[in-house]
Amino acid sequence: MFYLIEVEDYVRVEPKLFGLPTTEAVDKQLREIYTDYYNKEFGKVVVVVEVLEVREGVIIPGDGAAYYDSKFKLLVWKPELQELVYGTISEITNFGAFINMGIMRGMIHISQTMDDYVSFSKANSLLGKSTKRSLKSGDLCLARIVALSHKGDEPKIGLTMRQPGLGKLEWIKEDALKKEKDSKKALKAEEASVKKAGGKKK
Repeated sequence: MFYLIEVEDYVRVEPKLFGLPTTEAVDKQLREIYTDYYNKEFGKVVVVVEVLEVREGVIIPGDGAAYYDSKFKLLVWKPELQELVYGTISEITNFGAFINMGIMRGMIHISQTMDDYVSFSKANSLLGKSTKRSLKSGDLCLARIVALSHKGDEPKIGLTMRQPGLGKLEWIKEDALKKEKDSKKALKAEEASVKKAGGKKK
């Protein structure tokens, strides 16, 4: 889930930025600080949106940098359990697939890639035994977050594509068309049986 958050903090501005206007120096420093930044509390920082306020700065003896009490806005993405995510398969392994969600990577265990018996093929793809569906690098998918672990610098995100309406986008379209065909077929069969029953009454 994407959030816009306001943060108030002392920003340590390095001496190399002292020649710039204060707000610009704080902005540049923030963009440096928050590149690839993840925090369990508010998630992964996508971008520093704007610096809202910069108050008086303080210099700590022996440091050389200036600290500015600042208020700024960040765009963050915080993974939530049961959230639906779009992504591209970035890597296939013998135990599953990694999906690039643009901001972070998630992992789909081989058993969660499709509702079928799945095996790893020599062509570096995952194959469904009865459906003959294959999953390979570059495939666009829709998945659901089912597990989150916050050990390490970034969270480990576990995904599933076994639930209805999830999976490779092509499969979702195929399933929707099949459902439509089946419901039309069922409707025709119902109409035919009503006609037959009506014919007998006469």
